[in-house]
Amino acid sequence: MQQLLKWTLETIRDEDCFSWMEEYRYEWAPLAKNAVSQILEGKSVLLLTDVPRKWFGRYILENVNVLQKSRPLLPVFPMEEMVPGIGTFSSTQELQLLEDMLDISYPNGYFIWYIGKGDHPFTKFAYRCNDSFLWIMDEEVENSFLLRSSDEMLDIKLLQLYKLFDKTLSEALFGDLDLES
Repeated sequence: MQQLLKWTLETIRDEDCFSWMEEYRYEWAPLAKNAVSQILEGKSVLLLTDVPRKWFGRYILENVNVLQKSRPLLPVFPMEEMVPGIGTFSSTQELQLLEDMLDISYPNGYFIWYIGKGDHPFTKFAYRCNDSFLWIMDEEVENSFLLRSSDEMLDIKLLQLYKLFDKTLSEALFGDLDLES
């Protein structure tokens, strides 16, 4: 069983055109560990993206539970489709009502996986959840992975990060990756 940081470095080096990620693995590994650990604990993933990354959210939803992966199906759900109008929730009371509904709907817990700009209306909700998996554009936010929306390679980097996260999930699910050390 391999340690996450070492495994991440080896996986990055095995992929073509993924060398950019090598210097960010120290920021990435704790975030991925937290998200994977929550999934292994039985929490559901509520996926949110801003409008320019909506295609990527759809990509994740269409690929995370492909049967050819020969792994258990994972509870990843499109938050915006479940709660249309979530972007208009702004008051503390509205956000609390949403959290109450989600607590009832997901008794094993949930966390938000948000991909997009830090000033998007969805972040009001994503930032309230302590264990959110945040991929934030153009803004340094504590406990998030920083990406630049102006990066001409952004779409490729998003796909590469998803591939890395998906591999991390599989390795952890099958007990081949030690998340604790």
